[in-house]
Amino acid sequence: MRTRLSGPTLRTIAEVFGKLDYEQLGSVYCYEGGDEFWRTKRTPCRRLGTEVAEALVRRLPRDGRSLYVGAGVTELPALLAEALELQRQVEPHNLRRSEVAVLNRACRGLPIRFRALNASSAQGRFDHIWIVSVLNDPERFPHLSTLSYGRADPVTFNPLLFQKERRIVQAIVNRCMPKLHLPGLVTTSTEEVLWIADWCHRHQVPYRVEPRQYTTALVGDPICFIKVGNA
Repeated sequence: MRTRLSGPTLRTIAEVFGKLDYEQLGSVYCYEGGDEFWRTKRTPCRRLGTEVAEALVRRLPRDGRSLYVGAGVTELPALLAEALELQRQVEPHNLRRSEVAVLNRACRGLPIRFRALNASSAQGRFDHIWIVSVLNDPERFPHLSTLSYGRADPVTFNPLLFQKERRIVQAIVNRCMPKLHLPGLVTTSTEEVLWIADWCHRHQVPYRVEPRQYTTALVGDPICFIKVGNA
């Protein structure tokens, strides 16, 4: 079983990171200080992303399909590893159009194209879904995120806004998870496991969360893998 990515794939990952427009990405990821942010995060993002990619290709079959929900710079090593090492079809979705433009320019000539569309519009079935830092995004879901991390202020916390955010998150899960061909694999952050588990419980689908966790450079929460459905 392959435990390391091949030399050509590693070089391609490095080349793509070298082609990224970090000045434009700075405005996407930061309100200010974007240049300093990427000077600090660029190398760790590639290195730790490659470690996750190596773990992912050990778990996926060749010639399958992966749906990436909210994919960005962090997902580049995994996407490239799937496409180049396993000849898998990858379908990354990202609603931030400016980031999609940067990513597609850097990936020109490679079998990866980011789509500025909601992942719920993806057609067909997938044997792997990547959904990391989407369901607990503090910018999009501030009330849900603060409660999830135990930082909710009982004086200012608004339960009505929390309920609204919770319905949106459940809708994302309810639209994406049925696209997973069972048995399948879900890659997510440790803080988002409960949303996947909730869907599995409601649909009486067995699942198992793997104990191994993987550090990330941009996401505060470690990444883990969930095997969904009976093998």
